[in-house]
Amino acid sequence: MQNPPFDKSVFINCPFDEQFEPLLQAILFTVLYLELEPRLALDQNDAGEVRLRKIVELIKSSKYSIHDLSRSIAGKKGELYRLNMPFELGVDYGCREFDGAAQRDKKFLILEEKKYRYQAALSDLAGCDIEAHGGRFEDAMSKVRNWLVNEAGAKNTGTAKLKERYIAFQKWYWESQSQAGASEEDIKKYPTKEILTNMRRWLELGEPLDP
Repeated sequence: MQNPPFDKSVFINCPFDEQFEPLLQAILFTVLYLELEPRLALDQNDAGEVRLRKIVELIKSSKYSIHDLSRSIAGKKGELYRLNMPFELGVDYGCREFDGAAQRDKKFLILEEKKYRYQAALSDLAGCDIEAHGGRFEDAMSKVRNWLVNEAGAKNTGTAKLKERYIAFQKWYWESQSQAGASEEDIKKYPTKEILTNMRRWLELGEPLDP
């Protein structure tokens, strides 16, 4: 697949864990449904490619970025908090500031589970607008939709319609995978890239109700 245009690309920097997966899927669907292109480090599977170089290239080729900092704080005693997401936000910010005129048009959406929690770990963001989704996929869809419509000129699709179509996609997806012989556990373990491919297919088929 050819890389999408710079002004249609949305780099997504978020946790890739089981707990966050429902939010990630909802965010991916929202970006696609609004006729933009989500870009993730999962796009490419060349094990020989340095991951950081891959991320930098995705950042540089995307005018818009969504950075979710929900894993910046450890979930339990003795657990290390995740630095990948704030690090990639920093790379993106540096790219905008120091990599020439074309990059200065880049725009960011910063998400968190709890609105003010980030201030304890990343006080340099004080004064920036942070949108909180409360760990709910519906709220994540709403935040992303509002930002893309207002900042990226995405098509003006209402939040209620987005959610309704997302539920319709999930129903179609699970039924189609079940018909292909997959169990519920199989489907839950399918990689994000495969789910994204099925989102594209569903849209290309005209948003069918049944497989």
